[in-house]
Amino acid sequence: MIDLHFPNEFVRFFLKSFRFQVDEDDYPWTHNKSNNLEWLHKYLTRKSELTRCIATAMVGPRTWIGGIFSRTGPKHSGSNKYDSKLTSVEEERYQRLHERADVPFDETRVDHQKALAELWNLAYPEVTLKGLISEQWMEMGWQGVNPSLDFRTCGFISLENLLFFAKTFPNAFRRLVLKQRGKMATWEYPFAVAGVNVSFMLTQMLELYQVKPRCHTCINFVKILGEDEEAFDVLYCIAFVLMDAQWLAMHASYMEFNDVLQSTRKQLERELALEDIQRIRDLPAYNLLHSSLV
Repeated sequence: MIDLHFPNEFVRFFLKSFRFQVDEDDYPWTHNKSNNLEWLHKYLTRKSELTRCIATAMVGPRTWIGGIFSRTGPKHSGSNKYDSKLTSVEEERYQRLHERADVPFDETRVDHQKALAELWNLAYPEVTLKGLISEQWMEMGWQGVNPSLDFRTCGFISLENLLFFAKTFPNAFRRLVLKQRGKMATWEYPFAVAGVNVSFMLTQMLELYQVKPRCHTCINFVKILGEDEEAFDVLYCIAFVLMDAQWLAMHASYMEFNDVLQSTRKQLERELALEDIQRIRDLPAYNLLHSSLV
């Protein structure tokens, strides 16, 4: 039996007293702990250059040297490369993503039930799940014994995101769900509900409830989506580890979760606006998926 790292007393107190349903209008737009956030921003914006420029020349452990390389600036709205006209492939993939975001979680569907059980098995392969309704789910950070209720905010896509994270980046996923690394805050956020809110934040940021993308961040992302159909799911993984890193940098408590989530969104918007981003894996924060920082 493994230690699931969420004391029952805390989980029950926390999940009954505070719901992490996030609405854009409720986001606090203020930032604290500016020094730590500034450091994290510098770390993210430099690390990918260092990876590309010196990894092949290094012998032994890599050393990250700050202050030498810098990214090119944001894309301008008049750039020919990133105009608002979408190709047929980009439109098709955005529409497919739009349709995914409209699918509710249905606890009566066998495929949805299997997907939920699979998430448990990926998170805790050594622990047998007693049922789709069980107090065990609260150990993962759901708000109650029936996790299907927490998908009402964002639907089935949020479960798909968690499964993709667990399968594609299993080490990073397990670091977060089991809290294996990092100097943790006194009060941790519930992993699963936080994951649903990351999905919701991305659907709002990328305007997946609009007919067509309108903002520059969304258009830039759809251009990337045209090159990689998994771009949204990878972006989710990046957003989750970035949120965790922001949480640690801010020494946040659970009452500051919205601050952390909003700070994460702003960082992602800045990175999607960088001139040299051609693929979702070019985002500086992508390196956090393979970093000991999380």
